[in-house]
Amino acid sequence: MRMLMLGAALVTMTAAAMTCSAFAADDDDTKGAQKLAMQGRDDYWHCLAREYARDRNQGLSEQDFSRSVAGACPSERQYYRVALLDYLTAQYPNIDSGAHLATANRAVESAQKDIVTAFVKDRPPQQ
Repeated sequence: MRMLMLGAALVTMTAAAMTCSAFAADDDDTKGAQKLAMQGRDDYWHCLAREYARDRNQGLSEQDFSRSVAGACPSERQYYRVALLDYLTAQYPNIDSGAHLATANRAVESAQKDIVTAFVKDRPPQQ
């Protein structure tokens, strides 16, 4: 349950950031890129949530679960990364593409970190 609340909070914060910057953009391409980035984010989060809920994860250590999450949802992860990169490039064309790629990679890493954090907090105490 905590993971869902944590995920919802991150989704809300990301959506707010994307929405605020969209007000400055009148361009249809930018709005379309924003919509795809938000869809990519949602798809990736839903996939990570499914991965989190799998029964096989119950006995995993934090490190093992972290490795599992890092390899999970490859197509959703890549779609999110590319869609966010496209949005950032459309929204901020004068910024170096390497900076946009770094931002997109940090967004993916942040989603993975949040799932691992929820996993650790929701585990029963070790005896």
